[in-house]
Amino acid sequence: MLDHISLRVQDLERVLTFYKAALAPIGYEVVMQHPGGAGLGEPGKPDLWLTPTDKPLLATHVAFRTSRARVDAFHAAAVAAGGVDNGPPGVRVDYHPHYYAAYVIDPEGNNIEVVCQDPPGASRKPAPARAAAARRPAKKVKRPSRKPAKRATKTKKRR
Repeated sequence: MLDHISLRVQDLERVLTFYKAALAPIGYEVVMQHPGGAGLGEPGKPDLWLTPTDKPLLATHVAFRTSRARVDAFHAAAVAAGGVDNGPPGVRVDYHPHYYAAYVIDPEGNNIEVVCQDPPGASRKPAPARAAAARRPAKKVKRPSRKPAKRATKTKKRR
């Protein structure tokens, strides 16, 4: 499971302003900020880091998972904040029948996607089996013996 990702940026203030506005509809905010960068995410959990660099950039693709309504809100906010439309909200049946996403190019050329992969009207709660498995302690693993295995001895038949 991914914990966080960093995007190298050349104009931190411009990009930070964009991401504050574009990701607010999906619950993101600036969680930490210092001269070496900024961390955005849900309150208390920065998982998107923006780090300034003076080196040439290599554009990347980052996708955030959320609800369908928030996909729509992200797209509108991101375009209003100066992002370039790279695919309006809609179903992408190429991926699967419920893949609902929108894409925007950020001010530094990164392709930002916000997606909902659930059927219309589905809840965003974790699957019960996963939630229960996460609460169970891991099973103990039996360690192999450090003693060398006993060799079977062959007995010769005497004639």
